[in-house]
Amino acid sequence: MPPAKQSHAPLPMPSVSEVGQPELRLESTLADLRLYHFQIEPHYTGMEVLQVFERYSALPGVVLHECGQFLGMVSRTQLLEFLIRPQGELFISQPMSVLHRYVPTYRLVLPEHTSILVAAQLALRRSLLHQSEPIVVMKNSVNEFPHYYLLDIHELNIAYWQIRGIETQVRYERSQMQMIQSEKMASLGRLVDGVAHEILDPVSFIWGNLVHLSAYTNQIMQLVSTYEQEFSELPPTIQTLHHEIELDYLRHDIPQTIASIRTGAERLRKLATSLQNFCHIDDVYPKPADLHEHLDGIVLLLKSRLLGEIEIVKRYGHLPPVSCYAGQLNQVFMNILTNAVNALLNQVIRQELARDFGHDSIATSPNEVASKPQIIITTQVRSVSAHGSAASSIVRWASVCIADNGPGLSAEKRQQLMDSFSVENRADTETSLAVSYQIVTAKHGGQFHIRSPLRQTSTEQIAIGTEFEILLPLM
Repeated sequence: MPPAKQSHAPLPMPSVSEVGQPELRLESTLADLRLYHFQIEPHYTGMEVLQVFERYSALPGVVLHECGQFLGMVSRTQLLEFLIRPQGELFISQPMSVLHRYVPTYRLVLPEHTSILVAAQLALRRSLLHQSEPIVVMKNSVNEFPHYYLLDIHELNIAYWQIRGIETQVRYERSQMQMIQSEKMASLGRLVDGVAHEILDPVSFIWGNLVHLSAYTNQIMQLVSTYEQEFSELPPTIQTLHHEIELDYLRHDIPQTIASIRTGAERLRKLATSLQNFCHIDDVYPKPADLHEHLDGIVLLLKSRLLGEIEIVKRYGHLPPVSCYAGQLNQVFMNILTNAVNALLNQVIRQELARDFGHDSIATSPNEVASKPQIIITTQVRSVSAHGSAASSIVRWASVCIADNGPGLSAEKRQQLMDSFSVENRADTETSLAVSYQIVTAKHGGQFHIRSPLRQTSTEQIAIGTEFEILLPLM
């Protein structure tokens, strides 16, 4: 075939989007890498393109376009392969449109905002024939056709492994921070446990001596009553003292004073015990624990935040001792109850502002009812079929359900919350509920459910309240 005529218009020279040595991050995109811009019309010959390749040794290929429309890409490797074919020099003299028809048509075109990690994975999915081919990167421009750039696959692989190294370093640093934080929490737990122990010692003295004090007081009062019965006429000095100390009032007030001291000592003892249980460092193996006792302790620790605004309703069923890591379960109960308290307090504040300023100025959600905020804790033993059929084996679970009548979670928010429980997302941002999910499912082999009942209104379905259910297997 006769050689094609050379184009009269000069061949556009390639350009490089030099970004220097960018500081790669986990979220870096293809726009952060070095991209080659060599975009020509298909009437230029292969020989002209080869001359450009000789001048620019790093150029990975050429992009063909016509009237702003992307036609395809011919890599340096594909063009050089034509030279080793029989009569390759004559073939190279043809327009690029002819050559393009003889090269494989598969190409990988990605937008510039594609993550480097994602792009590398997509490139690896290509067939072995195309593994070394460059990637076409598309950049959108305002009021113009898109521009197409080429990315050398080797530069992409280098950037990919650099980011993987950064990812490994970040995970290592995060694990080190978690270890340091765990050690700090363990040290704080031991400190609080020691303080609670020091509180319990004098409380035990008070509690033990209250029994004797009550007995001594009763005996003294009996002795005084006996004197009054035996001596109907008391000496004037004794009568004066009788009125000064208000003996009749003391007889009535002393038992109440002793009862108040006993109540205060009991509350202090329960608070110190709750602190010890919450800061308990778990053993290597799980041990049986009374979940009701631990729930009561967590509620007692949160009592200062309730301030009479939130009512705690306990609907405890019969639960046998559950084999668990008590310290970690205390953290789960604390996380869930804290989230419920925060949601209810926020709702109370919005309702108070709405009452003060009027409903028009501050809009409240239609599911924020005027009823008293409540947190309902329900425990029971549930028997569930292992495989969902009556013929399957029955598995017994200890169920702890913590529900509130707050604003609730929409389907979108509930899905986002469930997505945060995944390993990938949990590595990015570790929330308290994600930690709770990990403790219940991975550490205890249990189940962690989130529900938000729906109520149908005239226009839409709205969520009412949030319910967290923890299922722990019973042996």
